[in-house]
Amino acid sequence: MTVPYRPMTARRPDEPHRASTPLELLFDLSFVVAVASAAAMLHHSLTEDHIGHGVLGYVTVFFAIWWAWLNFTWFASSYDTDDVVYRVTTLVQVTGVLVLAAGVPRAFEDGDFKIVTAGYVVMRLAMVSQWLRAWHGDQDRRGTALRYAAGITAVQLGWVARLFLPDGLLLTAFIVLAVLEMLVPVWAERAAGTTFHPGHVVERYGLFTLIVLGESILAASNAIRAGLDAAADVPGLVSLAFAGLVIVFALWWLYFDHPAEEQLTTLRKSLTWGYGHYLVFASAAAVGAGLEVSVDYDTHATHLPSLAAAMTTTVPVAVYLLVVWFLQVFPSARGTAKWAFPVGAALVLAASFGPAPIHVTAVLLAALVAVVVTAERASRG
Repeated sequence: MTVPYRPMTARRPDEPHRASTPLELLFDLSFVVAVASAAAMLHHSLTEDHIGHGVLGYVTVFFAIWWAWLNFTWFASSYDTDDVVYRVTTLVQVTGVLVLAAGVPRAFEDGDFKIVTAGYVVMRLAMVSQWLRAWHGDQDRRGTALRYAAGITAVQLGWVARLFLPDGLLLTAFIVLAVLEMLVPVWAERAAGTTFHPGHVVERYGLFTLIVLGESILAASNAIRAGLDAAADVPGLVSLAFAGLVIVFALWWLYFDHPAEEQLTTLRKSLTWGYGHYLVFASAAAVGAGLEVSVDYDTHATHLPSLAAAMTTTVPVAVYLLVVWFLQVFPSARGTAKWAFPVGAALVLAASFGPAPIHVTAVLLAALVAVVVTAERASRG
C-alpha cells in the first residue's frame, strides 16, 4: 500500500532485485510521443533534401528529449520513495514531457522552442522539488542535493532567457546551455556521490534503447504500408522491409549482448557511459527515419540522389556501432570481437556507394553478429 509521505533517504546501490517500477515505465512511455515526433520531422526534412536543417533540428530537439529523460532516471535510481508525493511529482513531469512533445514540430521546423521550453519548465520545477526533498531527507548528501537544485534552476532560467534572444544567437546559446546542463551533475556529484544502482540504471537505459529501436520498426512499417497503398513495387518493398528488420534486430543484439554494469564504477566512467548514450538513442531513432527515406527513394517520393538517400540509414547505423563499441564493447571485449565493431561501421559506410545499400547493410550487420557470437564463444572455450 502506498503511503502519503516518507522521508527521501538514499537507496542502497547494492539493493537486491532492483527493477524498473510501473511508474518509471509510464515515464518512459511518455517519451514515445516525443521520440516519434522528432524522428518523423527528421524523415520529412531528409526526404525534402533539407539535410542540414533536418540534422541540426534533430540533434537539438533530441537533446531536450534525452536530457529530460536522463535526469529523472538517475535521480529515481537513488531516491525513489514511491510515496504519494513522489508519484504525483513524477506525473507532473510526465505532463511536462507531453507538453515538450507537442512543441517538437515547431522547434524542428521553425526553431521555435517556446512550447518545448514550457514543457521543460514544468519538468525542471518538479525535478527541483524532488532534489529539495532529497536535501531535507538525506543528511549525508545535503550539499549534493542543494547543488542539483541550484544548478537546475539557474540553467532553466537560462533556457527561458534564450527565448528572448535574436535568431543569430539562438544556436550559440543552445550549445552553451546544453554544456552547462551536463556540467551540473559533474559539479553536484563532487560534493558527495549519489547512490545510484548500476544494475537498475543499465536496465533503464536498455528499456529506452528498446523504445527508440521500436520507433524505427514502426517508422519502417508505416513507410512500407504507404508504399504498398500506392501500388509500388511490392517485391522490392517486401525485401526492403525484411532488410530493415534485420538491421534493427542486429542493432538490438549487438547492444544487449554486452552487459554494462561493470562500466559504472567511477563518476567519470558513469558520466561517459550515461552521456554517450545520447548518440546511441539518437542514432537508433534516426535509423527509422533513414529506412523511411529509403522507401521514399524506391517509390520515387523523394528527389534525393542515391548516395544521400543511402546515407540517411548507413550513417546513423555506423554511429550506433561505433558508440556502442566505445561504451560497452571496447573496455571488456578481447580478440576479434574488440575490433569487429569499427570494421563493421566502416563497411556499412562503404555500402552507401554501392547498389542495394540497405540490403548490404543488413548482411553486414548479420555477419557482425555472427562474428561477435563466434568470438565470444571461442574466448569462453
